[in-house]
Amino acid sequence: MTTPPATTPASPASPAAATPPISRWPVPALDDLPEDLRARILAVQEKAGFVPNVFLAFGHRPAELRAFMDYHDALMLRDGGLSKAEREMIVVATSAANDCLYCVVAHGAILRVVAKQPRLSDQVATNYRKAEITPRQRAMLDFALKVCTASHTVDESDFERLRGHGFGDEDIWDIGAIAALFALSNRMASLVSLRPNEEFYGMGRVATPKPTAR
Repeated sequence: MTTPPATTPASPASPAAATPPISRWPVPALDDLPEDLRARILAVQEKAGFVPNVFLAFGHRPAELRAFMDYHDALMLRDGGLSKAEREMIVVATSAANDCLYCVVAHGAILRVVAKQPRLSDQVATNYRKAEITPRQRAMLDFALKVCTASHTVDESDFERLRGHGFGDEDIWDIGAIAALFALSNRMASLVSLRPNEEFYGMGRVATPKPTAR
């Protein structure tokens, strides 16, 4: 649930009753959410220009939304050895493995913007092994996918390989924790049939041309 980068002027929040619906469960209006959550969501809207549907759908249970947002921010916004783009790569690759439409579309958009690489999200979601990434990033995603799909097989050799690429133990925790958190997010998004916002599909698709020197 990383806040989408600013791309368009602010627009009104998504209506509670959308067509098609954004969730199988009732979706609260922003005004009906607790003040602290409403303030956080409005801050996202002001920056991005729209309210990501995940906030409204998960707002069906405010206490769980608050806990999820706090854990998300603790992992995705913390300082450490992983860049913002690398954190988003983990989300996109593992969400693709979990067949989560919402997270692939939403975090794919964020990855395109923060990495400034319009092709990268599609490559990572489809087959990160063929993507235009570094050997270090491929090792990172190999480990993230192992945590995502076969965490019971993680052993010391995985740590040794990552350390060989310069990852410290705190970085390895981050990789695994992001994969684990979004395993929860992916399953909840599929459970509620969470619909991606239309705005996500076009974000960051076209590289901004550099100004020509005169």
